[in-house]
Amino acid sequence: MRRRHAARLFLSLLLILGTGLSAVAQSFDTRARAAYVFDQTTGTVLLEKDADVPLPPASMSKLMTLYMAFEAIAQGRLQTDERLQVSEHAMSYGGSTMFLDTTDRPTVEDLLRGIIVLSGNDACAVIAEALSPDGTEAGFARLMTERGREMGLTNSTFVNSNGWPAAGHRMSVRDLGVLADHIITDYPTFYPLFAEQEFEFDGRAPTNTRNRNPLLSLNIGADGLKTGHTEEAGYGLVGSAKQGDRRIIFVISGLSSTAERAEESERIVNWAFRQFVQRGVTEAGTRIAEAEVWMGAQSTVGLTVTEDVELLMPVLDQEGITAEVVYTGPLEAPIEEGAEIAELRITREGLPDVNLPLVAESAVARGGFGQRVRAAAFVLLHKVAPEADLSALPGGGA
Repeated sequence: MRRRHAARLFLSLLLILGTGLSAVAQSFDTRARAAYVFDQTTGTVLLEKDADVPLPPASMSKLMTLYMAFEAIAQGRLQTDERLQVSEHAMSYGGSTMFLDTTDRPTVEDLLRGIIVLSGNDACAVIAEALSPDGTEAGFARLMTERGREMGLTNSTFVNSNGWPAAGHRMSVRDLGVLADHIITDYPTFYPLFAEQEFEFDGRAPTNTRNRNPLLSLNIGADGLKTGHTEEAGYGLVGSAKQGDRRIIFVISGLSSTAERAEESERIVNWAFRQFVQRGVTEAGTRIAEAEVWMGAQSTVGLTVTEDVELLMPVLDQEGITAEVVYTGPLEAPIEEGAEIAELRITREGLPDVNLPLVAESAVARGGFGQRVRAAAFVLLHKVAPEADLSALPGGGA
C-alpha cells in the first residue's frame, strides 16, 4: 500500500529550527503604492504589496535599457569607448538630461553614466537608436518588451527607452526587482557604476550632476540602483544594499515626495537586515530522517541533503517554524545511493515555504526470497486485519 508519508525528523534538525527564531515575520506597513522586497542571498521574498500590478515605472524602466546595453557590450555589439551619434529625437527630450545636442558624439561609457547618475532621457534614446534594428527608439522599445519576456518580466511593456510618460508603458515592482537581480548577477563588472554619486558631462549640466538615490551616502550598504518620478507614477526607487554576506533588493513606487521616498527606502533596508537572519539549517550528508522501504534488504533508508542548507529566518520568538519530510511510500527496493526520493518542507510563518529535495543516504538492495515473502504476508494480513501488530516483520511498511 503506497501513500504519502510524513517521516519523523531527527531531533537535531528540529533543535536547529527551533532555536532563537520567530513565529511571524515582523509586520511592515509601507506607505508605497506597491512594494517588493527580496533577499537575494537566500532567494526569499520578504514583502509583496501589489507586486504584480503593471504601473507606470517612470525612470526606473531605464534599468532595462541599461541591461540591454550591458548585454550588447558583452556580446561585442557595443564598445565602451565607442562614440555614438545624437539624433534630433534624442536631443528633443526634456526632464532629466545630459543636455546633448546633435553635434555631440558621447562615448558609450559617458552615456551609461549619464543614464545611471544623471537619469538622462536623451542618453537612453541615443543608446536605443544605436541598438534598434530600425534605428528608432520605438523599435528598441519593442526589443525591450521581447527581451523582458525572455527574462521573466511578465508584467512589463515598454513604449520608450526611458520611462517618459506614455500610454501602455508599464512595469510591475516584481519585474523591476527581477531585473535588478539580473543586472547585479549577470553584469557584476558594470554594477559599481550604480554606486557613483556624481557625474558631470563636459561641464554643461552643473545643476544635474548628483545621483538622486537617497541611500548612497547613508553608510548602510546601499549601492544602487535607480530612482524614478513622474506625476502619474509618483516617486519610486529600485534599491539594493549589502551588509555582511547578505544582499537585499527592494522596489517601491507611488510615494508622494522625495522625502517620503528617502524615508521609506531607509526604513525598508533597516527592517530587512534587522528583522531577519540567515541561519544554517543542516549540513550536506546529515541524516534528516528515515523512509520505509518495501521488498528491500533493509526496512528503512536514511534521507539527507546534498548541499548545506541556509535559510532566512525572523529573529524574534521561538515558535512557528515547522519542518516535515514527505514521500510516497513505502519505497520499493532497489534504491540507488543519491536517488531523490523525498522532500523536506519547512514552513516559516510570514515567509514563503521552502521545499528541499532529499536523497537516499545509501543504496538499498532488493531483499532475498524470505524477506520478500514476509513483506507480502504483511500486506495480505494488513488488508485482512489492519489492526494487527506486525511491526516485527522485516521488510514491511505502513
